Amino acid sequence: MDTRNFAALLRTQAERLGPAAAVRFKRDGRWQDVSWQQYRADALACAAALVDVGVRPGDRVAVLAENRVEWLLADMGILTAAAVNVPPHTPLSAAQVHFQFADAGVRWAFVSTAQQLDKVRQVRRDLPMLEGVVVFDAANAGDDALPWEEFLRRGRQALGRVQDELTRREAALGPDSLATIMYTSGTTGQPKGVMLTHGNLISNAAACIDVEPILPDDLNLAWLPLSHIYGRLVDYYERLVAGAPLCLAESPETVVANLAEVKPTHLSCVPRFYEKLLAAVGSPDPAVTAERLRGVFGPQLRFLGSGGAPLPLAIEQTLRAAGLPIYPGYGLTESAPVLTFNKKGRYKSGTVGVAIPGVEVRIAPDGEILARGPNIMPGYWNNPAATAEAIRDGWLYTGDIGSLDADGFLTITGRKKELLVLSNGQKVVPSFVEGLIVADECVDQAVVHGEGRNYLTALIVPHWDNVRRALREEGTPVGGESEEALVRHPAVRALLRRRLDLRLADAAGYEQVKDFIVLPRPFTVAADELTVSLKLRRGIVIAKYRAELDALYRK
Repeated sequence: MDTRNFAALLRTQAERLGPAAAVRFKRDGRWQDVSWQQYRADALACAAALVDVGVRPGDRVAVLAENRVEWLLADMGILTAAAVNVPPHTPLSAAQVHFQFADAGVRWAFVSTAQQLDKVRQVRRDLPMLEGVVVFDAANAGDDALPWEEFLRRGRQALGRVQDELTRREAALGPDSLATIMYTSGTTGQPKGVMLTHGNLISNAAACIDVEPILPDDLNLAWLPLSHIYGRLVDYYERLVAGAPLCLAESPETVVANLAEVKPTHLSCVPRFYEKLLAAVGSPDPAVTAERLRGVFGPQLRFLGSGGAPLPLAIEQTLRAAGLPIYPGYGLTESAPVLTFNKKGRYKSGTVGVAIPGVEVRIAPDGEILARGPNIMPGYWNNPAATAEAIRDGWLYTGDIGSLDADGFLTITGRKKELLVLSNGQKVVPSFVEGLIVADECVDQAVVHGEGRNYLTALIVPHWDNVRRALREEGTPVGGESEEALVRHPAVRALLRRRLDLRLADAAGYEQVKDFIVLPRPFTVAADELTVSLKLRRGIVIAKYRAELDALYRK
């Protein structure tokens, strides 16, 4: 293998593995394979077409698409052409897409569907640098968008003319060459463009494989969005480096069904997936919960990964009690992303593991986690001030608070900027309290509030099916009443009050939630309340419910 850059990596893997399956995906009701040879040929055609339309080394090309095989081919085509992939998240609005395209200076864009194409059409007149658009779904093409297959045909026809140029570009790509600009979803403020190089990404994938080797019979089901660094690295690039097949789930909504069809040995998820799964299959009887969980994942599962956000300890313990090895890890977009993770034979519950090879982690005097290594970004695109704040003397200042034990295991205790300071000076880590609360089967989501106040309050989103069942078992059936009506039902509030008190029984006095607001609907990405990786945008949520929360303190 040649791991100098992704163009060389894909070329040598195709030469080595040839007809073996590289990608498996489901379309028109059946699973299909793309061989390594075909993967390379299509990516090369895409790269040739990009060169033919005038894309130069270092130019930015966007991929605005849900997970699909064309995403992978376009990504490899962009990187083979020595261009830079800018992948906005598909839930973004047209205005948010415009910000990223304009900030990065995107020259060409690949989009998936009519919905994504419409976003670009809405803002295209304000994007003078955008020269062309390619749409994966041919039915949505028009005068302003080329069909994907036509673009590939152009590349195949141009390949003879541009092959020498592509060869030169591959030779010129080194570890420091820019591969992608990934805009942080931003829990606060405008997103920043994280620059990641070929060396950042390939070294991180190789280090992860070094810690947890990918075995010949391993099969990974990928469903995390490829526009987010977690799924892109641990699902996609790790398999590319290892020469192992990648299986794409149809969508986030079909993951459980696809698990039964594909029977993967490994699945990477964010904590929100496990929270929703446990809410759906959980039972008052732990043995029943364990049996249901094993039924979802199947006997062939080797381990589960968790990243992107802190995994509540109660969820980790429930999965492990069911015989499902789960290994939480930790990282950031700025670190490409993996810094630490647990693994079989070196695991501590409640931690995010130890640093991967080549990465150093230390704790600053104020508790902030610092990291350095070959995976750390060179900086933020067009933002030297933010770069200087994030990277000092070669160390990435993560903004997270944590501790290292004597064995090198890292524990995350919260976000530096999200630490709540009560009026009595007590400091509260909101994610810790929220983790205790959402461990209850009747609670779907929770947001703790109390900055500058003398006690905590919270926003509670119930798991309504479980609330109805619990009330029915207590002899207080609520029938077909809507969630909007149930938020005001005295029995609902009484049930949640008892459960919160039980969950917080061992927490400190200042960590108790004195009052709360019940919400009818979960927080969503579409409402700008969650990032695409399902992290809470705490400031936005608190601002949205500021009046109601203030009213709790006046009570």
